[in-house]
Amino acid sequence: MSDHDWQAPGSPASGSAPDAPAPPPYGAPPAPPVPGYGPPPQQQQPWLQPPPGAWAPPPKPGLLPLRPLSFGTLLWAPFQALRRNPAATFGSGLVVQLVSALATLAVVVPFMVFIFTRVENAATEDMDAVMSGGVGAFLLLMLVPVALTLVAGAFLQGVMVVEVATGTLGERLGFGALWRRAARRIWPLLGWTALVTLALLIVVAVFTGIIVVAALTSPGALIGAVLVTIIGVLGLAVLGAWLGTKLSIVPSIIVLEHAGIGQAVRRSWRLTNGYFWRTFGTLLLVGLILNVAAQIVVQPVSLVGTILAAIIDPTGSGAAIGITVATSVVTLVLSVLIGAITAVVQSALVAVIYIDLRMRTEGLDLELARHVEQRDAGAAPTGDPYAPPPAAPAWTQHAPAPTPPATAWPTPPEAGEPGQPRR
Repeated sequence: MSDHDWQAPGSPASGSAPDAPAPPPYGAPPAPPVPGYGPPPQQQQPWLQPPPGAWAPPPKPGLLPLRPLSFGTLLWAPFQALRRNPAATFGSGLVVQLVSALATLAVVVPFMVFIFTRVENAATEDMDAVMSGGVGAFLLLMLVPVALTLVAGAFLQGVMVVEVATGTLGERLGFGALWRRAARRIWPLLGWTALVTLALLIVVAVFTGIIVVAALTSPGALIGAVLVTIIGVLGLAVLGAWLGTKLSIVPSIIVLEHAGIGQAVRRSWRLTNGYFWRTFGTLLLVGLILNVAAQIVVQPVSLVGTILAAIIDPTGSGAAIGITVATSVVTLVLSVLIGAITAVVQSALVAVIYIDLRMRTEGLDLELARHVEQRDAGAAPTGDPYAPPPAAPAWTQHAPAPTPPATAWPTPPEAGEPGQPRR
C-alpha cells in the first residue's frame, strides 16, 4: 500500500468532495423544524407574554373585586350595590319606610283625634287626669309602630347582606328571592335588633327618670340633674360609638355564617381587632354623606313652601293653607324616598365592611375566587364560600409545646461491631 492510499481518521474518502464539512465535535446538530410549523408563540412573540411575577389585576366577577378593598372602594361600594340592583334594593328600602310611616300614621292620627275630643269634652277638674292618661296611652300605642319598624328594619338588614354577598359572586337576585333568603335568619336578626333597641330605651329611661325625680325635688337638684345628664350622654355617646363599631358586622355574621347572637358578637369583636379606626371612619363618613345629601334635598323644599306661605298670607288668616299642605306632603314623600336610600346604603355598607375584613384577616378572597372558578367551569361548587374557617381543636389551642427528650442522641457503634455501643 502506497503512502497515497493512507487516510487520516475522519478525513473524506477518496473520490469524495474535499470541501465536505466535518461533523460537529459535540454530537449531531439539532433537527431542522418541520415545514409548516413555526416556533412556539413564546419564542415568536415574546412581548405578548407577561414576564414571570408580573402584576395581574384581581378578578371582579360582580360587585366587589376579590382582594382587600381600598378605602375608596369601601366607601362607594354600598352606592354601587344600590345602582346594580335598584328594583330589589331600593324596593326593599321603600317597603320598610312605608311600613314605618303608615304604621305611625295609623296609630297617631286616630289617637290624636280621640284625645282632642276628650280634652274638649272634659271638665276643668278632670283635665290633668285626662292629659296624664293620654300621654300614657300614647306611649303604649307607639310600641306598635316601633315593633313593626324593628321587624322591617331587620328584614332590610338581611336583604342587603344577601344582596352584597351574592352580588360579589356575580349573581343578581330578584326582590322575592332576596326576601326569602333573608327570612331564613329573621329570628336571630330580630333578637339582635331588639337587644340594641332595648339598651337604648333603658338609657333614655334612666336619664329621663333622673330629670323627673330632680324636678320634683328642688330647682337646684334639677340643674344638677341636667348637668349630670349632659355629661352622661356625652360619655355614653363615646361608649356607643366604640361598641357600635366593634359590633357593626353582627348582622352580616348572623346571615352569612348562620351564627347565633352570642357567636356573632364574638366574631365581630375579633374581626374588627386592628381595624377599628378604618371601620369607624367609613361608617361615620358614609353617614355624614347621606345626612348632608338629605338636608340638601329636603330643606330647600320646606324653605320655599314657608316663604310662599308668608308672601301669600302674611297675616296668617289661612289663605295659604293649600301651600302649607302641599309643602308638607312633598316633604314627607321626599323624606320617605331619602330614608329608603339611606337605610339601603347603610345596611349594604355593613356587609361590604364584613367581606373586606374577612378578606384581610382570613383570606376570604381566595375562597370566593375558587368558588367562582368552579362555577364558571361548570362544576358544582363545594361548600359555602362564606362559611367561617374551621376552628382549631380545643386540645391544640392550649397544649404546651413539646419538650425535647432528656437523653442525648444515641452514640453510633464501633466500625465492625454492628449493634455494639462505642467504648
